[in-house]
Amino acid sequence: MKIFIPLALVLFIFSSCSDQELENVNFNNPSESIDLEVDVNDTGELVYKVFYNEKNILQESKLGLVRKDSDFSKNLKIIEVSEKEEVSDDYTLLHGKQSEISYKANQYTLTVENEDQQQMEIDFHLGENSLGFRYRFPKGETGSKIISEEKTTFNFSSGARGWLQPMSKAKTGWSETNPSYEEYYKMNIPLETQPEIGEGWVYPALVKEEDNWVLISETAPNRNFSATRLKSEGNALKVSFPQKEEVFPGGELLPNGELPLESPWRTLAFGNLEKVVNNTIVTDLAVPAKQSETDYIKPGMASWSWALLKDASVNYDTTQEFIDYAAEMNWSYCLIDVNWDENIGWDRMKELADYANEKSIKLLVWYNSSGDWNSTPYTPKGKLLTAESRENQFRKLKKIGIAGVKIDFFGGDGQSMISYYHDILEDAAKHKLLVNFHGATLPRGWHRTYPNLMTIEAVKGHEFMTFEQENADLAPAHAAMLPFSRNVYDPMDFTPMVLDTIPNINRLSTPTFELALPVLFTSGIQHIAETPAGMEKQPEFVKEYLRDIPVQWDESKLVEGYPGQDVIMARRKGNTWHIVGINGEDKAKDFQLSLDFIDNASSAYLIKDGKDDFVKEQIEIQEPFEISVQPYGGFVIKITK
Repeated sequence: MKIFIPLALVLFIFSSCSDQELENVNFNNPSESIDLEVDVNDTGELVYKVFYNEKNILQESKLGLVRKDSDFSKNLKIIEVSEKEEVSDDYTLLHGKQSEISYKANQYTLTVENEDQQQMEIDFHLGENSLGFRYRFPKGETGSKIISEEKTTFNFSSGARGWLQPMSKAKTGWSETNPSYEEYYKMNIPLETQPEIGEGWVYPALVKEEDNWVLISETAPNRNFSATRLKSEGNALKVSFPQKEEVFPGGELLPNGELPLESPWRTLAFGNLEKVVNNTIVTDLAVPAKQSETDYIKPGMASWSWALLKDASVNYDTTQEFIDYAAEMNWSYCLIDVNWDENIGWDRMKELADYANEKSIKLLVWYNSSGDWNSTPYTPKGKLLTAESRENQFRKLKKIGIAGVKIDFFGGDGQSMISYYHDILEDAAKHKLLVNFHGATLPRGWHRTYPNLMTIEAVKGHEFMTFEQENADLAPAHAAMLPFSRNVYDPMDFTPMVLDTIPNINRLSTPTFELALPVLFTSGIQHIAETPAGMEKQPEFVKEYLRDIPVQWDESKLVEGYPGQDVIMARRKGNTWHIVGINGEDKAKDFQLSLDFIDNASSAYLIKDGKDDFVKEQIEIQEPFEISVQPYGGFVIKITK
C-alpha cells in the first residue's frame, strides 16, 4: 500500500529536520490523478516516480545535470521545497488543432545542493494529464557555464512498448544533409531496442505502459541550450545531447551561458490515446508570443510545383500556372522552390508577386540555410548566415511583395544551431515574413513563441514517396503513425495529397486516403502536392471540398485509432465539423464510430472510395455511425450544424 503525505505536512516535517533528513517529497496535480514522488537515493542521486490514477506509470527514474565546473547528479541534498503554486493560462494559437487553449496546473520548485555547496533548482509543472520539469541555475555564480551531460531518464516496466523514430547520423544522406528528423518509426518495439543507426530516438516518443500511453517530448529550447534526443538504456529512455557535428560553423555544441541558465522543459502526457493526442503541454509551457503585430499572419493552403514536377518546374511560366491554380482553388499561397533566384530572378519575381497579388495570392520563396556544413547545390545559398545578410535579403523580399520564406538544410540541434533558428525567426518577424523550416529540427512549441513560424518539416513527408517505391510502400502506415506522435503538438509540413498519379511510382493509398490528409495533419500553411493537371481530373465535388479546408481549428478530437494502423480524427471550425479517417493497413475495416459530441447537424455528406473513383453521399449522423474502409483507404465527412 502506498501512502501519499500532504505537501503541507511534508514541508512542516522538513522545517523540523536536519538537512540530512530532507530526502523525499510528493507533488500532485489539481485533480490528484498524478502523483510525483521525488527522492534522494542512497548514493545521493535525485530520482523520481510517477503514478497516474494510482498506477506506477514511470518507474524510478533519474534527474540531474553535469556542468563542466560542478556535478549536479550525485551527492545531492534537497534543501528547499516551495509551496504549491496554482497556475493557469489562457492563450490563442493562430494555427493548429485548437485555437483557444486554457489550462490549470500545480507548480513546485525543488532546490538541491551538491557537495560543492552549489545549488540547482528544478521546476515541476503538473497539469490535468501531463507533467513538465526543467532545470534552472539561478544567479549568483559568475562566468559562463557549460552543461556537459544530462542524467534525466524515463524508466518504464519491462513490458512497455515503444513507437519511436530513430535519430539520423549527422553528415550522412544526400549532400550530408542529416540530421533532419526524416526516418521511419519503429513501432511496437521493446524499449531496450537499440536503433540500427546508433544515435538514439527523436521526440516525441510514444510509449505504451500497460493500459496507458505516455508521450515524451521537450519544449522551449532557448538560445543558450541545445535541443536533445533520447537513447535507450534498458527499459529507460535517457536524455542526451547532439552529435559533435551538429553545430553552426565555429559555434558551440553544448548548452552554455551566463547565469541564470535554464533548460527546456521535459514533458510527458499520460492517459488513453485520446487524452495524449489532445494534450497541449508543449505549447502550454512554451514562451508566450514575442510579437505584438500578427495581422499579417494568415494560415492557409498553398500550391507547390516542386512536389511532383521537381527542379524544372521552378520557372516563370509554371509558377504563373500554379498561381492561377491556387486562385482557382481558393487557396492563399503559392510556394516557389529551389533556384528561383537563378531561374526567375529578382525582377521577374516582382512581376510574379504583382500578378499573384491581383489574384489575392501571396508568394513564398525557398532559401538554403547552409554555409559549408553540407554540399547542397541549390540557391539562394549562404544568404542568411549573418544578421547583415538576413536583413538585406528580408528587406528585398518584403519590398517586392513576398509573404514568407521556406528555409532548408539545417545542420542539427547544437546550441549554436538552435540560436540560428531564433535569429531567423526574430529577423523575419521584423519584416513581417512568414517562416517554414525544412530539413530541420522539431519545432518544440516555437510556433507559440514566434507566431510567424507557420510550419516545420521534421518528418519523412510526401516528397519521399516520389523518390523511391519503397517509400510509397511504407507511406500508409507512416501516415497513420504521425497523428499520435510528430503532429500532436507542433505544425508539420508533410506536404500532403496526390489524388492522381506520381511519376514512376505505384501509390498504395487510395484517392480518399489522400483526400483526408490535409485535415488529418495540421500545418499553418498546408502545401498541397497535387498539380493543376491532376486536380483537373477530379470530380467537382472533390474540388469544392478542397476549396474550403481550414488550417486553424477551434477544436479537435481523436475519434478512434491505433498508431501505425488507422486513425479517425474530427476537427471543428466554427459550426462545421470535418471528420477524416485513413486505414494504414492492407485489409478492409469496418468502424462503428461514436459521434455523440456532434449535435443538431443540419447537413452532412460523406466522400469515400468507390470501385474506380470517389463516391459522394448525403448522410444522416446516427449513433453509432458505421463506415467501411478499403485497404489503404480513407474517407472524409463534412458536417454543418
